[in-house]
Amino acid sequence: MNVLLSNGEMHYFNTADVETVNFDGDKMTVHHLNAAIEPVVYDGCVTSVTFRKAEGGSGPVIDNPDGKVAIKEAKGWLEAAYVKFMPFTGANGYNVYYRGGNVSDWTAIDGMLVRDYGTYGRADVLGLAPGTYDLKVVPATDGTEIASAANTVEGLEVTAHDRSGFAHKNFTGGVGAYNNDGTLKSGAKVLYITNDTFNSVTLDLPSNNKGATATYTGLGEIFKALQKGYSTTPIAVRVIGQINVDKIGTAQLLTDQKGLLLKGNNTDIDFQVTLEGVGDDASLKGFGAGFVSGSGAEMRNLAVMLHGSSNDCVEVKGTNHIWIHNCDLFYGQKGGGDHDKGDGSMDCKDGCSYATFAYNHFVDAGKSVLCGMKSETVDNLICYHHNWFDHSDSRHPRVRTSTVHLWNNYYDGCSKYGVGATMGCSIFVERNYFRGTKRPMMSSLQGTDATGDGTFSSENGGMIKSFGNLMVERPSAYSYITTADNATSFDAYEASVRDEQVPSTFKTLKGGTTYNNFDTNSSLMYDYSPVEAAEVPAVVMGYRGAGRLNQGDIHFTFNNATDDSDYGRNSALDAILAAYKCSLVGFFGSSSVTPDPTPDPTPDPTPDPTPEPTPEPVGDVVICSFTGNTPSSNLVTVTGNYSTSKGTATYAGVTYNTCVKMESATSIAVNPGQAMRMTLVFADTETANIKIDGTKVTASGSTYTTEISGSTTLTKADSRNLFLIVLEKI
Repeated sequence: MNVLLSNGEMHYFNTADVETVNFDGDKMTVHHLNAAIEPVVYDGCVTSVTFRKAEGGSGPVIDNPDGKVAIKEAKGWLEAAYVKFMPFTGANGYNVYYRGGNVSDWTAIDGMLVRDYGTYGRADVLGLAPGTYDLKVVPATDGTEIASAANTVEGLEVTAHDRSGFAHKNFTGGVGAYNNDGTLKSGAKVLYITNDTFNSVTLDLPSNNKGATATYTGLGEIFKALQKGYSTTPIAVRVIGQINVDKIGTAQLLTDQKGLLLKGNNTDIDFQVTLEGVGDDASLKGFGAGFVSGSGAEMRNLAVMLHGSSNDCVEVKGTNHIWIHNCDLFYGQKGGGDHDKGDGSMDCKDGCSYATFAYNHFVDAGKSVLCGMKSETVDNLICYHHNWFDHSDSRHPRVRTSTVHLWNNYYDGCSKYGVGATMGCSIFVERNYFRGTKRPMMSSLQGTDATGDGTFSSENGGMIKSFGNLMVERPSAYSYITTADNATSFDAYEASVRDEQVPSTFKTLKGGTTYNNFDTNSSLMYDYSPVEAAEVPAVVMGYRGAGRLNQGDIHFTFNNATDDSDYGRNSALDAILAAYKCSLVGFFGSSSVTPDPTPDPTPDPTPDPTPEPTPEPVGDVVICSFTGNTPSSNLVTVTGNYSTSKGTATYAGVTYNTCVKMESATSIAVNPGQAMRMTLVFADTETANIKIDGTKVTASGSTYTTEISGSTTLTKADSRNLFLIVLEKI
């Protein structure tokens, strides 16, 4: 909600935080949901009140008939969708399927994406191209689906991530592990990371340029193995829940800041790595992430909190074509001096270029964004857009030397300054919304910065071109000096139209550098579609705006009356971060999460031995898939390796993408305990070929059916990939 006042000022309110708006003649009163925040009263000074319709935050109509698993919530998001569902009586597992977009058949998602939160279940589907999707939840008992209890939610709208920015300029293919349409690249490996798998996850990768491979253990060592550029395999690293340094230790944290490090030898190395969170509660606690000397890396949908006091949430050094977006960045650990909130939130330096930092939520950051040290040149191209600087203090960003485009960012109560320009940089500040920010833009030792002791260590100034920005709720110490106010000592050149070039007669007071007019050079710029500044808060704070999905699971509302000018550490927010625990319990059909044990104060005595009970009868049809790298039925035991890059198999209208690789050491035991008809389903492009109890069998198609009397062992005949085992009562 935008409130335009008669003096030309505009005030913005997030309607999600507003309880009521009352009108009494010319008097308007806005009441906040938080009763501790005083109502805002406008008496005869309101010119207009406008609203921007929220987009995509509501889900579809959900139908929960009797006898079906109850769906609690479902929404589409950015190249992803999710569903929450209630426990179904008698079920101890759930399979989740999707269809839509460019996927016509029901397709099973990986088991690690189907999680248990105690009072409800949740499944997230990632890697979706834009389109409309349906999700289906099927309860299961001991691996046997209860088909009659399946429930479907339809019409989830999935939209594309905004790929505007320098990261995708002159870059072939998608940045990271995903194509530009949002789907995984061909042959991509997917690693699911929890506290329990961070140090133990394994991946086979090339160990030299002659074709040799080795198995690397632990996420840090896997990233280290990419350093020399031997691997051409895209890797999607999917973080589930909170990864806490107190639980994983530091052995796999290899940066100089004890953070997770992805490092190459030079910028010619295409990492093809995406580090991403699953759902709305994925986070790193006690450490951050570093990207050094490579290209083609992406980080998204993650929170970082309470990293070391001298460390950054995210550090990017000498890396090109890097895309950091939709992250929530919180305090580091408390340190001394100017490290009260930790060090930087997102630093970009040492020659980083073709970088996009977008849709990130900086929560009360101290030193938000450093852009450049001393090794950069004006050829370094960096972009920041749709970021929410939420009561952060300074460096939004602080730029040295580089060429930077800032557009559609929301500066929300920034207590010290907004944009800082030094050392001959050129910055185009376009259509941003500055609320409660006393010094929106500054250049070293001139304009506003010349009125005090200087903010930027006496460095030379940099040039800023400003267009279409909106400054509202200006504090008493507000200062913004344009070239129209002072042609020699100014903060910024204020353009009257977007494509206006800054004349070379305007130079920095210290250093004598001019603006390079990169923003009017079509060979340098990228395609983008900015909204007007007045619309920025609604977009940035919207459902598909800054931060993680659903703005994450940590929500904190600042009191503008006190927090706009306060650059200290907020004790209430600090307490929330210190006490935070992810509510994830585990996985349906998996045991990858180890919950903190609660000891039984009066344990039961050891019972007398009793005979093993007779197994309950097997269902009429058992479908055993390998989603999540584990058999979905306890009638099947696998010794061997799994893969998600060996094609797909479609059976009964459902497509599966996880298989068991039939290798020399592979052995699959099938033990239904009674005579059954067994169908083995291989990749759609393969002919069935396997050994059953040592005898080789083949078929002309991708399935093979036979009858078994009880325990059966499957081993390799020729190289094949087994996606499904179907057992039917005879």
